[in-house]
Amino acid sequence: MNAQPLVLASASSSRAALLRNTGLEFSIQPAELDERVVERPLLEAGLDGADLAQVLAQAKADHVSAENRSVLTIGADQVMTLDGEVLHKPADMEEARRRLLQLAGKTHQLASAVCIVVDQQLVWSHVDVAHVTFRPLTPRFVGRHLARVGEAALSSVGAYQIEGEGIQLIEKLEGDHFTVIGLPILPLVDKLRELEAIDG
Repeated sequence: MNAQPLVLASASSSRAALLRNTGLEFSIQPAELDERVVERPLLEAGLDGADLAQVLAQAKADHVSAENRSVLTIGADQVMTLDGEVLHKPADMEEARRRLLQLAGKTHQLASAVCIVVDQQLVWSHVDVAHVTFRPLTPRFVGRHLARVGEAALSSVGAYQIEGEGIQLIEKLEGDHFTVIGLPILPLVDKLRELEAIDG
């Protein structure tokens, strides 16, 4: 189906699954990049979640593109904000528990960015923001929920996966489902088709 090779510069199994479900063939090469080091001066400069996600997505793609000459490299990143504060993946199950209770009854933002880089030159980028409102949650429910989903909760910044049992936490979603998962797949596939990276 591909007209040319693709590399996904991401360690996210959710992003890989979304891209794989399109029927595209690609290799996976996570960027060996300390995101917090890249992020720190950007936060100090006052970048919002959407801009931060775009910069991080491109930084990942640039890094991997350096080792893959003349190959379309796809970079992606997601940034969560709550009341203007950038939140990161929970380090352990206790932090995941606190995160879910922190989000309970509130609306948080998920900015998901995707870009295409060739030979460390940005070809295209896109960012989309979704607003997710959690229903009120009790500590008892959160404890039972985390016991069921286990350490999968640690793989996402919000400690939940909308494509799994995390859907039970949500009262309202404003925006694109794929943006919440972490990859705006429709504009990406459309751009790959425009670049003739996809046959047909």
